[in-house]
Amino acid sequence: MPSNQSLSNQRSEVIKPYGGELVNLMVPIECQEGIKTPEIKSLNCSERNACDIELLLIGGFSPLQGFMNQENYDSVVDKNRTVSGILFGLPIVMDTDREDISIGDTILLKYKKQDLAILTIEDKWEPDKVLEAKKCYGTTSLEHPAVKMIATERKRFYLGGKLQGLELPTRIFPCKTPAEVRKELPIDQDVVAFQCRNPIHRAHYELFTQALFAENVSKKAVVLVHPTCGPTQQDDIPGEIRFQTYEKLAEEVENPNIKWAYLPYSMHMAGPREALQHMIIRRNYGCSHFIIGRDMAGCKSQLTGEDFYGPYDAQNFAKECAPELEMDTVPSLNLVFTEEEGYVTADHAEKQELHIKKLSGTQFRKMLRAGEDIPEWFAFKSVVEVLRNA
Repeated sequence: MPSNQSLSNQRSEVIKPYGGELVNLMVPIECQEGIKTPEIKSLNCSERNACDIELLLIGGFSPLQGFMNQENYDSVVDKNRTVSGILFGLPIVMDTDREDISIGDTILLKYKKQDLAILTIEDKWEPDKVLEAKKCYGTTSLEHPAVKMIATERKRFYLGGKLQGLELPTRIFPCKTPAEVRKELPIDQDVVAFQCRNPIHRAHYELFTQALFAENVSKKAVVLVHPTCGPTQQDDIPGEIRFQTYEKLAEEVENPNIKWAYLPYSMHMAGPREALQHMIIRRNYGCSHFIIGRDMAGCKSQLTGEDFYGPYDAQNFAKECAPELEMDTVPSLNLVFTEEEGYVTADHAEKQELHIKKLSGTQFRKMLRAGEDIPEWFAFKSVVEVLRNA
């Protein structure tokens, strides 16, 4: 297989969606009346359900046409592939406790008084959640946020079936569809995706702008900064505040090499499996490359302080999957700020014996609460202002 740099030089269009075609399950308004009947059963969705429904409807989970049936669920849990061989990091299913819902039923999925979609149920089963936890997250500990989620939030039954979209969730974050994002991307250059779930500070900015100079990235590439806007970890900064920091930062930097969009995705903190899931989604949004950092989507035990994944597990797994996805990974540089040269790699700083300046997240939060000045090498003024006023 040729190097990705060669592929970049030959690029004549935005990378095709996974499976070759971008799925669009939205039903035109003029055609909706006939499928939403007065007697239809309805099912209220969680915020996580709503994220999955949206990504299914707009093609973020292409080539999926709806929620996975049991056969595909079992296959993805066991070997991160559907029965047909399509890579997928985590199973996509609807859940319910209701026993009056059966295979063959047509269900209206609702979220916060919105009618999102019609689900035609093709499968219903009781999953082995212990096996799902062990296979997908590498642990059965309830300290893992996703294990806790499937054990305590997800309901008894899983549902699989095709969707017909009626309306997308109304959100604080205005989420462009993959089709809309693709129209804003250059057709003849690489697009590097940067995933985040927290406010962006200087080190993050340096990381994703310097990624554009990686050897396997085309010379006029752009980076798509694509924060997740669904549920994350319990102690993360609330979505409304994060949204404001991203909007203010985009205005402050005004960098033409950066495209901005928001992703309606709920984090699972699944390490390697999550890395694969993010790569598939970003390919569907038109990205050819994916920045993957040390301990991406990782989490740790609050009791022992031990990480659930090794520091490079996600990177290594993503590299394994990248050729099949026709994507490439861009390793996250270990950057430090030095008095002499600003941001450089840690290796360079060590070799040149440069003076490194550090500020921990805990120190930053204390300074923020105390009203102290935050050094500009650490955080952008616009981001600090939003966080101070929150």
